[in-house]
Amino acid sequence: MWVVKIGGSLCADPVLLHWLDLLTQIGGGRVTIVCGGGSFADEVRRVQAQWQFDDLAAHNMAVLAMAQTAYQLHALNPALRLAARRSDIPDLLHQGKTALWLPLELRRDKPDGRTSWEATSDTIALDLAKHLNAEQLVMIKSCAIDPQLTLAELGDAGVVDPQFAELSDDAAFPITLLHKSQVDTMRALLLGEANYAAR
Repeated sequence: MWVVKIGGSLCADPVLLHWLDLLTQIGGGRVTIVCGGGSFADEVRRVQAQWQFDDLAAHNMAVLAMAQTAYQLHALNPALRLAARRSDIPDLLHQGKTALWLPLELRRDKPDGRTSWEATSDTIALDLAKHLNAEQLVMIKSCAIDPQLTLAELGDAGVVDPQFAELSDDAAFPITLLHKSQVDTMRALLLGEANYAAR
């Protein structure tokens, strides 16, 4: 089973439709999608900066932003199957579907190590991949990705969130970062025609 994180920045890009078609046509039974918050999360950041409320509230709002993005993706490609809980994902994959996770169960009543902007949807996707004992984690990004950089260096560059590299140290699966233009590369990976550039 693979977890594929689709960066929120793709959600205003026509290439998104190609990614969704690919992940439903070839990823059925294997792929679980995690969405970034996109412009919805950007609005959370803006409002928090204006009103200076705490990160716990911002975390819960950002989780809702990720859910909004998931509903957008489902509307664009109804073949995706919404998973309201992590525990629903194995059944959807067993049915041969591509799962689209609604992370609403990640809302919190009290702050913890994930209720800050240090841990964004990148780390949430990593956490899910660990929880599901995934075989692969693939991160789809809109920004340029230097293949020579380590995850720590990519974190410093803002390509992944600040906590991601450290938390990935104990991951039992390869982590691959792809640019949004690399749809054909992802197709080859899903078909077993290419090898992961694992980090």
